[in-house]
Amino acid sequence: MNAPQLSVVIPNWNGRHFLDDCLQSLQQQSLQALEVLVVDNASQDGSQRHIQEHYPEVRLIELPENAGFTGACNRGLVEARAPFVALLNNDTELNSRWAEEVLRTFSLDADIGIVASKMMLFHQRDHFHTAGDYFTTDGRAGNRGAWQRDTGQYDRAQPVFAACGGAAAYRHSMLDDIGLLDDDFFFLLEDVDISWRAQLAGYKVWYAPTAIVYHHLSATGGDITASYYDGRNGIWLIVKNMPGSLLQKYWRPILQRQAALAWAALKAWRGAAARARLRGMASAMLGLRGAWRKRHRIQASKRVSDSSIDRQLTAP
Repeated sequence: MNAPQLSVVIPNWNGRHFLDDCLQSLQQQSLQALEVLVVDNASQDGSQRHIQEHYPEVRLIELPENAGFTGACNRGLVEARAPFVALLNNDTELNSRWAEEVLRTFSLDADIGIVASKMMLFHQRDHFHTAGDYFTTDGRAGNRGAWQRDTGQYDRAQPVFAACGGAAAYRHSMLDDIGLLDDDFFFLLEDVDISWRAQLAGYKVWYAPTAIVYHHLSATGGDITASYYDGRNGIWLIVKNMPGSLLQKYWRPILQRQAALAWAALKAWRGAAARARLRGMASAMLGLRGAWRKRHRIQASKRVSDSSIDRQLTAP
């Protein structure tokens, strides 16, 4: 096999029932210079054998225990051989030109470090999951166009703040520069965190409307798990990445939002998801020292002005 132009890393945990749609759509790509790696998080559903028997071209990396989304992705990013590498959820299906369009987008500008795909709902293919992600001045990450019907409103290639990790592509040299996913996040918001670090280092995040992916959504993560990590990682995200002048500018809406989230969880404390969010927020406070150490490194290596970052933030 010739040297791959794009490596595709697929983290998998008990996702055998999704893998055929994903891997077969990769086999059908117009770009054939692909390297596909599945990093398996100690699945118990026969995923490993299924890949070995039906997809011998796939590099299967078997982890001895569940290392989380970040752990599996980082292992794949380290192993990937191509100059560009994409993370892809196991519950996705790709348009046949997806890989080709990802690489074409990178070729537009050497400063593009991350490419965000056009992600549509698997069972409602004319409705968006996300057309790139945004970040608000009160500290919330969100999906552009979520649940909207596609009427052409996101047909323009353009810079966005972040790329959803369910189908995000990275310039390998950028990863060498800013580092991999933050493994302490384990699951959730790690994609926004790496986009923050890319933005601070002067790289662009670019939305590619022609790189189309269909996504089942939350196929391998539940509400309780998501609530815990959203509560924890959302705080760490702000502490690590938001420049000092922007913290001074927006600290009131940031604190108001966190207080509102905590109050809503307290009022619904009988619900497991609400209690999980409160545990996550408490865990974030206990881990602030570690997040603050990372902040020093990130802010010290910043290459852009605070005002340039401010212009990319969205009003709540």
